[in-house]
Amino acid sequence: MSKQIVRTVTMLTLVAGLMLAAGVVAANGQSSSSTVTADIPFDFIVGGQTLPSGKYTVGSATSLSGGTLRIRSRDGKSTAIRNSNLVTERNQDRQARMVFHRYGQQYFLAEVYSGDNFGRQLLQCKMERNLRYELASNASKSDSAKGSYEVIEVVALVR
Repeated sequence: MSKQIVRTVTMLTLVAGLMLAAGVVAANGQSSSSTVTADIPFDFIVGGQTLPSGKYTVGSATSLSGGTLRIRSRDGKSTAIRNSNLVTERNQDRQARMVFHRYGQQYFLAEVYSGDNFGRQLLQCKMERNLRYELASNASKSDSAKGSYEVIEVVALVR
């Protein structure tokens, strides 16, 4: 009887260990630890904070899931931290890039892709949500407001 209990406990421990290892491997595949680098030719906003144009690196701010991104200028003078969600790559070419939403002359960093199957979508700040709402309400009133939103993609390098 005790041999059967020991065997059952051993099997349960083995199965739990294998499941944990499989979960770690899957999580590592989804959260890229690589750093994306791009030269941004315009000022842009991350989480309500305006960052000047220049060379930027984007990487995980934590070593766990990659859900919090750190956007930092190459010279180290400008830094922003923003939470993000995992998104599946839509394009077939899977090129590393940074995606911005442009409203008039304001650019908001929206997504970062490192060229693999997944990317990170930054959470919208209050300023962008307000602009999007204002644009939607103005678009219903006139046709001229429809052209003031655009998606801009900047090619990046992965390091």
